[in-house]
Amino acid sequence: MTADPQPPPDLPPWPDLPAAQQPAWPDPQVVGSVVAALAELPPLVFAGECDALRERLAAVARGEAFLLHGGDCAETFAESGADAIRNKIKTLLQMAVVLTYGARVPVVKVARMAGQFAKPRSSDVETRDGVSLPAYRGDAVNGVEFTAEARTHDPNRLLRVYNTSAATLNLVRAFTQGGFADLRQVHAWNKGFVRDKPAHQRYEAMARDIDRALSFMHACGVDPEEFRTVDLYSSHEALLLEYEKAMTRIDSRTGTPYDVSGHFLWVGERTRSLDGAHVDFAARIRNPVGVKLGPTATPDDAVALVDRLGARDEPGRLTFISRMGAGAVRTALPGLVEKVSATGAQVAWVCDPMHGNTFEAPDGRKTRRFDDVVDEVRGFFEVHRALGTHPGGLHIELTGDDVTECLGGSGGIIDTDLPERYQTACDPRLNHSQSLELAFLAAEMLGEG
Repeated sequence: MTADPQPPPDLPPWPDLPAAQQPAWPDPQVVGSVVAALAELPPLVFAGECDALRERLAAVARGEAFLLHGGDCAETFAESGADAIRNKIKTLLQMAVVLTYGARVPVVKVARMAGQFAKPRSSDVETRDGVSLPAYRGDAVNGVEFTAEARTHDPNRLLRVYNTSAATLNLVRAFTQGGFADLRQVHAWNKGFVRDKPAHQRYEAMARDIDRALSFMHACGVDPEEFRTVDLYSSHEALLLEYEKAMTRIDSRTGTPYDVSGHFLWVGERTRSLDGAHVDFAARIRNPVGVKLGPTATPDDAVALVDRLGARDEPGRLTFISRMGAGAVRTALPGLVEKVSATGAQVAWVCDPMHGNTFEAPDGRKTRRFDDVVDEVRGFFEVHRALGTHPGGLHIELTGDDVTECLGGSGGIIDTDLPERYQTACDPRLNHSQSLELAFLAAEMLGEG
């Protein structure tokens, strides 16, 4: 059972629509108390910041910018310390420098961070050795430990999501505005990466060209503020509707509703039903929003989402995140792009090369092959080049740590390496080295265009 939060003043009541992938909270009264407490808390982000991101995503939709969207599959409370946050930011910044060079346009940086604490699951239960318990749905809902107590859905965790997200955003702002993001420092990290392994030396020419460009600008006395600070926006899947509705506020400037739990919210492949509660929620808020499209999505589905989300006349409002799989992207994506483009709507098209390429390793762990990830990105670029449309960005599950969760890459991770540092709470992520290697490869693909 759930307790639907009351909308903020001046917002029509939330309609009673089917909502997939919601927790089975045991006590509606506790949910109601938590929701009421959340509704009284300050915003985590500000409406003006959401508007600024929407303008930047409009540039992506027009082909004038590129989106880098990355971070954890599922954040956890235990891994929300300063070191883990710094390493993820560092990885995203390093990737962004390389992609800026390859795309020759500004790179909009959005982190799956400060809110990505819930995950949809294909089954409500998990069974081990004949024992069945509720599936782990992210730290926002229950614990990853396989015990009855940990797996009980606990709405009080939503308050911890808010507090952890607030602390994360505070640290993100300190890092990105306090000198850590200086372009010259970030590029120096990339030069170290290129020298790290013989396999990385193919990227040396690109790193050298970036170095020359920076040296030339420095010699000319060019030292803009943009070289020293970075705008890094937060995002997460708008999955748990009690939390998202409780965090919706009316903007005092415009009188319109914003979900102030994050700058960018997206609707997942499992919850994008046109008559469902998640799409309805996304249609009501003024944040820029995204929708995941898998290989079962039809061109008519995509156009209907454009209309339902009010994106025909507003570039930057809607981002379609394709997650087709390497084997399907070249056949499943073109029809979607063609039909949406024919409407005249300017949406951003972004590639998620992770979710469509997941499989089970011999030991039962979920994993992905780096080569499949790269192939889906290549197929995504090929489709857009053939259609004359803009490949707008990448959406990557990654970590800044040296984990062993995805196979391949220059580190040569194989099946038997997975247990060494398999640390994800849910889906496998690219490690720091694999993430940077993908950025260099994607920059080469962008340069080919």
